[in-house]
Amino acid sequence: MDLSTSTALVSGANRGFGRALAAELLGRGATVYAGARNPDQVDLPGAKPIALDITDPASIAAAAEATGDVTVLINNAGSATGADLLSADLDDIRLEMDTHYFGTLSVVRSFAPQIAANGGGAILNVLSALSWVSFPEIGAYCAAKSAEWSLTNALRVQLADQGIRVAGLHVGYMDTDMVRDVDAAKSHPADIARIAVDGIAAGAYEILADNAARQAQTALAGGVSVLYPQLP
Repeated sequence: MDLSTSTALVSGANRGFGRALAAELLGRGATVYAGARNPDQVDLPGAKPIALDITDPASIAAAAEATGDVTVLINNAGSATGADLLSADLDDIRLEMDTHYFGTLSVVRSFAPQIAANGGGAILNVLSALSWVSFPEIGAYCAAKSAEWSLTNALRVQLADQGIRVAGLHVGYMDTDMVRDVDAAKSHPADIARIAVDGIAAGAYEILADNAARQAQTALAGGVSVLYPQLP
């Protein structure tokens, strides 16, 4: 895919990984809409700020109406409540699903017709190594990312005949505000953004950006005993 002639929309582009994705696309010559709940927070030269709250259907509809030329959609906006499944407030658990699953789905439903009308293109859903393995202490996030992975698989098949390639990016920890309190090795967002955009350009369906993602995928084949060795 020739990104220099593409128009991309990146959700959650005001900071962190979303900003790195938007910067990478701009560097390759793409036109970029930088979606954010508060577009005034977008400070990336060359990007076109646009209001987008992926949990608000009216905001999504307004963003789709305000564009019209999108051929690449990157669903990056997310949440991280730190909620576990047994004791956390159900509202926090719902927020994870409303953001990662229903929010992503709603954005795709609004923008896929636009991409198809423009001759086809690509959608990238930013997933996680935690799409494939769950940490109980953040079980709500893991469940939402797993649901988003399944959504990605279904949409990939449904949208193929419209000329839209749907990809999933799986990655471990990145050095962003979301995991600032995690004491572990973290990738630089710009490095992962380059890998992700390379994958879009190559037409990849699945992008495993680091060792954490590759190890999680491999562990799936080993079953429960490999994924959760702490179990008796």
